[in-house]
Amino acid sequence: MRGLLKTSGSILRAFASRNYRLYWSGQAVSLLGTWMQRVAMGWLVYRLTDSAFMLGVVEFVSQIPAFFLAPVAGVYLDRWDRRRMLIATQVLLMAQALVMALLIFFGWIHIIHILVLSVLFGLINAFDQAGRQAFVKDLILRREDIGNAIALNSTMFNAGRLIGPSIAGITIALVGEGWCFLINALSFVAIIIALLRIRTAAAPAPPTLRPSVISSMREGLAYSWHVFPIRLILLALALFSLIGLPFTVLLPVLARDVFHGNAATLGFITASTGIGALYGAWYLARRRTVIGLERVMIAAILSAGVALVLVALVQRLYPSLLFIVCAGFGLMAVYSSGNTILQTIVADDKRGRVLALYTMTYQGMAPLGGLLAGLITRHIGAPATLFISGSLLLASGLFLIRYLKRMRFSIRHHRAFS
Repeated sequence: MRGLLKTSGSILRAFASRNYRLYWSGQAVSLLGTWMQRVAMGWLVYRLTDSAFMLGVVEFVSQIPAFFLAPVAGVYLDRWDRRRMLIATQVLLMAQALVMALLIFFGWIHIIHILVLSVLFGLINAFDQAGRQAFVKDLILRREDIGNAIALNSTMFNAGRLIGPSIAGITIALVGEGWCFLINALSFVAIIIALLRIRTAAAPAPPTLRPSVISSMREGLAYSWHVFPIRLILLALALFSLIGLPFTVLLPVLARDVFHGNAATLGFITASTGIGALYGAWYLARRRTVIGLERVMIAAILSAGVALVLVALVQRLYPSLLFIVCAGFGLMAVYSSGNTILQTIVADDKRGRVLALYTMTYQGMAPLGGLLAGLITRHIGAPATLFISGSLLLASGLFLIRYLKRMRFSIRHHRAFS
């Protein structure tokens, strides 16, 4: 079995690293709870407010802290012990979910509580998400397995997206949203235990004199801007997060107002996104090299654009589920391809800062897009909003094609010297 995991052709080759196996197993359990909470949060907000705009507001306040804090988090990720930071963020996220559950169980929940706790979630998540991205390399024994590890992370994430929402829809229908938040709080125990058991090499002692946080941030920004593939990937992901990713915010509106369903319908729609993303993760996990991923990323942007346009035009549940599967493939493949390229070519001493900027592209830009999508939906409806988003994605994907050759050459150059 161990020999199978180590072979370059194995889809599970990253599991040859003990630390990665521990992390993956703990995170797989935790993500089931996370996806249950995400579905429950959307349904709870829409039930309390009956407002698509408030869905966008909650998404905005839960993710916008990453826009401001991710660059700072990246500096400290290059200085602190990443494992200890992740343990701290898991404990804090567990506490946040538990408070939400108690407020619902006692009947005290109000939209203001959701907004405050969502801001708290965003503050913690700014460090947690950047830390997860930078921590991957610390878990892998062989550099060539980094891409496989990222794809397996995506497989885990989207398996949770597939299973968690289905469980959440049934749970909400039977016993209410509070139990989803409680289950999520308990699920953090698995990843905390895994992190406690992981043993990584000791970080080098920090220099006696080191630059200020501001100077370190500037250094990371300058490096990211001057390395062409890093700059183009970050800009492409930021644009995708602004105009494409917010479609997930509108899923409760699609479930209830367009498809005339209930919480179970929302679970099926979200699970369809997970099916597409899971296939995309499996496809990327089979790849043996980063070469060609720039084409995959652009094709994924185009795929997501076509899918959103078709959902907007058809407006029927069953055919739309197929289109949402395609959108899920696009969503996962865009971020996973970009992440893999960045992880492969970035200099080790700037890894935390660059991957914090990567986190910023979706944790920071997505809430702006979600707020905008909620506002537009309020005036023209969800189908028209999705049509606009899909059309803009198609235009951006076609624009990026012109940079394919230059990007491919630059990736090979920086991969050779990273």
